[in-house]
Amino acid sequence: MKNWKEVAEKVQKSKHAVILSHRSPDGDSVGSSLALYHYLKNFVDHVQVITPDPAPMFLSWLNGFDTILNYQNHENAVNEELQKADLICCLDFNTPNRMGDLEKAFRLNEAAYIINIDHHQNPDNFAHFQLSETTASSTCQLIYDFIVELKGTDKLTVELGEAMYTGIVTDTGSFRFSSTSKHTHNVVAELIEVGINPGQIHENLFNNNSIDRLKLLGFALNERFKVYEKYKAAIIYLSEVDLKQFNYKKGDTEGLVNYPLSVAGIRMAILITEKDGKVKMSFRSKGDFHVNKLSEKYFSGGGHFNAAGGISDVGILETVQKLESIFPEYEKELNA
Repeated sequence: MKNWKEVAEKVQKSKHAVILSHRSPDGDSVGSSLALYHYLKNFVDHVQVITPDPAPMFLSWLNGFDTILNYQNHENAVNEELQKADLICCLDFNTPNRMGDLEKAFRLNEAAYIINIDHHQNPDNFAHFQLSETTASSTCQLIYDFIVELKGTDKLTVELGEAMYTGIVTDTGSFRFSSTSKHTHNVVAELIEVGINPGQIHENLFNNNSIDRLKLLGFALNERFKVYEKYKAAIIYLSEVDLKQFNYKKGDTEGLVNYPLSVAGIRMAILITEKDGKVKMSFRSKGDFHVNKLSEKYFSGGGHFNAAGGISDVGILETVQKLESIFPEYEKELNA
């Protein structure tokens, strides 16, 4: 049973709060972090959002974005923030190693009260208070539930609501993924009552592309898109050379993995990108095919049933070949 009284007291008494997200922050991790940032500022003297690496610029319109520190570029400042913290909130990750190198700085503070709010499977027990709901559409939805439990809905503002809605809409694929529930829509209805403008948020998120990003999208779909009809699977792969050709900026491949799922019959889509010598993978699926199991087994990854990530220890073309050798193992499941 969750000790809501204790966590409420810790929030009320905190003087220095830090909010942490996972590496390669996305709409839900940044949205939940900034939503909680705006809420905690009502009670806490100093609140700081920290990401392991820079947050994508397509989210830069969110109120509070310019206050975020990232460990990659601000290591000393981040270490200082964590040393002073009496409250540490870990959002949108189920285990500290999802923070990458930031985990080392996090581990140095053994005195702070730790809160973990997350919706991924198989959470580690590393926090004093944990709100973990794997059926939730997003961590932003859980931030709303957290605020409700702390009887803080009178503190909801447009700025907070915009951040929360951003995480919900990006993690649900604009409300089309199976994790979208009646409660998800009820939360959004409450945010609209607060005064958010969903149309404007969608405009900021999805209709603010650079020419280079659109050219990268066209190149990916025309030159780096492979379909495997026998396995109802598809791969998009982009090398570091490909990304540089289109002046890649963080966030430019956001949502690209979902395009193959719009093809009739495709049940699994995989995006492979090579950046800074690392080969990263994003997995998406439809129905009851659980990509997190495939990712965990072969690519040191994990995540949700229908959305997961992973890392390959071979080159990008070798990764494509490895996937092609793995597909037959899942032929029956993908064609079920």
